[in-house]
Amino acid sequence: MMDRTTFGGKLRAAALAAMAVIVLAGCRTTKEVPSDPFAPTEGPGLVRVLPGEPMPDVLAAYGRKSFYLERSVDESIGWFQKPSSKQWFPFKNQGTNEEVCTHEQASASVVAFKQLLTTSANAKDFEAKFFQMFDVWQSVGYTADREVLFTGYYSPTFNASREPDARFTHALYTRPADLVTDPATGQPLGRRMADGTTKPWPTRTEIDESGMLKGSELVYLESPLDVYIIHVNGSAKLIMPDNSVMYVGYAGKTDRPYFGLGKALVDAGAIQKNQLSLSAIRRLYKTNPDVVNEQIKKNESYVFFTEYPNDRWPAGSLGTRVNEDASIATDKTIFPRGGLVMVDTKANTFTRGLVEYKNFMFDQDTGGAIRAAGRADLYMGNGAAAELLSGGQYANGKMYYFFLKPELVAQFPLPEVKKTTTAAAPAKKTAPATASSKGLTKPTLDGTAKIETANAEGGLKDK
Repeated sequence: MMDRTTFGGKLRAAALAAMAVIVLAGCRTTKEVPSDPFAPTEGPGLVRVLPGEPMPDVLAAYGRKSFYLERSVDESIGWFQKPSSKQWFPFKNQGTNEEVCTHEQASASVVAFKQLLTTSANAKDFEAKFFQMFDVWQSVGYTADREVLFTGYYSPTFNASREPDARFTHALYTRPADLVTDPATGQPLGRRMADGTTKPWPTRTEIDESGMLKGSELVYLESPLDVYIIHVNGSAKLIMPDNSVMYVGYAGKTDRPYFGLGKALVDAGAIQKNQLSLSAIRRLYKTNPDVVNEQIKKNESYVFFTEYPNDRWPAGSLGTRVNEDASIATDKTIFPRGGLVMVDTKANTFTRGLVEYKNFMFDQDTGGAIRAAGRADLYMGNGAAAELLSGGQYANGKMYYFFLKPELVAQFPLPEVKKTTTAAAPAKKTAPATASSKGLTKPTLDGTAKIETANAEGGLKDK
């Protein structure tokens, strides 16, 4: 996850654009933003690519197809099958009445793509049929050449415990009943008071020091830094003391502003800008935790969590599982949900640095700092290896969206949803109450309305 999330105005400062650092990522970087991909996009985010103009290299993208792409196709099809997905269509370019796609067209595009993947005799056959079937749109990006800055994000793994003890003392909390969010977008609106009014939430420091969330603990971590990293990322895989595994994901956030820990530490002189990485932050935490904890307080935003079944984790902003090398996070006010995307950029590797990366993906996630046509996050998996890859992912490129030509839409309807009936389960003994079952409202897992920002703060970048 992510959020998701996911979870814009904090990007506007020119200092951030110049900073261009990886806040919570594993690889060191001294790269600087060539312009300002973080600046809010004014006007349309997509432009149609007309016949005669350079077309994306779908031949190369086809050559990268994998199990993860096939699974990501099915996740998008499943999302389009849900009635709630229709509320986001027809999708129109920001600030105009130009229609990019209808729900029927967007869903048929995914179905047609899946069929084309499985029936094409070879790559050349795929390429020829692809451009006969699909219209091409391109992100306007943030430069005259329509460039997009591609960064990466991942899902971390931590040790944790469902019950507090001497080692595990710092909690993730479930969604409070008085958290008010927009019913359509999931955007945080504030805190509902006893008299029915809505007021801003307290800051991170005020929440932690007041103990106001006591009784709604979901799980316990070893340190405030572990908690913070999960807050920023929006999801995590947690290893319990008995080696069982718990998966947690985003369930909501407060309406307070976000401020990146990396920027805070650099501003405080605790870490040099060209030395900033997650590893550097962790090393500093071991030697001087008070410095890191003090800068964490500058991020007033607070994130809440819920437990996920392992086959639905990590979930993106659609409530569907995101897949490494096949899911992308973008600004959902600018780009349509669930659709087929191709990225043409460079991707980080362990041994060769940044290499050419032309790949089909699906737009299944968002983030608080992904708020412009010139920004996108590539999901790079979970665990330590993905942390290193996402930390070094920082490259410009092009981003394309594909929609089935209108005259072909009727030929590719969504598969019918199979209705299942199950026998009533025998009564079970009541289990002891856990932190995740204390009567607090949990978000549904069908996407859109309740889990609209899965990457709580937009992946692991200093936004």
